[in-house]
Amino acid sequence: MAYIESLRVFCRVVELGSITSGGRDLRLTPAVASKRIKELEKHLGVRLFNRTTRSLTPTEVGKRFYREAQHILEAVEEGEAAVAQFSEAPRGTIRLTAPLAAGHRLIAPLIPDFVDHHPDIEVHMRMSDRKVDIMADGLDLGFFVGTPHDSSLKLRKIADCPRVLCASAAYLQRCGTPKTPEDLLKGHNCLLLRFPRSPEYFWTLKTDTGFRKFEVSGKYDADDSNVLLNWALDDRGIINKPLFEVSEHLRSGQLVEVLPEARPMPSMFGCLYPHKKLQDPKIRLLVDFVASRGLDLMEQLIDPTG
Repeated sequence: MAYIESLRVFCRVVELGSITSGGRDLRLTPAVASKRIKELEKHLGVRLFNRTTRSLTPTEVGKRFYREAQHILEAVEEGEAAVAQFSEAPRGTIRLTAPLAAGHRLIAPLIPDFVDHHPDIEVHMRMSDRKVDIMADGLDLGFFVGTPHDSSLKLRKIADCPRVLCASAAYLQRCGTPKTPEDLLKGHNCLLLRFPRSPEYFWTLKTDTGFRKFEVSGKYDADDSNVLLNWALDDRGIINKPLFEVSEHLRSGQLVEVLPEARPMPSMFGCLYPHKKLQDPKIRLLVDFVASRGLDLMEQLIDPTG
């Protein structure tokens, strides 16, 4: 098992570009991760990395060994998953990712209860509003709110999320309340979730002739959805959000819905995972758990009296 763990450390160091990052991802100190790499190099009798004061890159031998080590780890994971089906208590580690708002409100609150039900399972959760490469980052599954684009992964739809446009009363008093979707294009600050290769440079809104794309703009954008919410609360502009994220602010009056007759196209709440993970009981258990409890939690956020 020590050799397999050293292979895992080696692969994560290659993927993340540093011993510190690779070790942290596996909950190891830099010293322990560095020791694993040195032991592996000594065992193989080759140098796996070119080291400088500024960078750590795999040697040609290291690149070849990385490809082979990936095959070994995949075979071990598939074997463990196959055997796990005969175990009464699934065990192991689940590495998942989720966008910030959904992660905070829909996923993270459920994880402790899930682990209480399955105490031999560990969950490592990573949250980001940026698109995450599940395969390249060595993750087991990724939850999302939006439109999935990776057709090579298995998709599990959990629910449709209604979306709303909203802003503070002070912003609307100062800048005017839009009466039609076209009014959004006339000098309003539309707060956009933007990052490299982000698809959200437009809003898709309901009109009399169906859903249409509107190329909105504004003075503020960010790659963190919570920043956009805080800006809206600070009277800076109009946001396009899943209803579960802003329902409490709408109830309190901190935000006011804009263009309720032209609501944005709903988003899908779901998860993506590699096909090979289907046979892993712990992955199925977590997906089923979130699909059941997450939907209930979302409905409670939208309507706590329901």
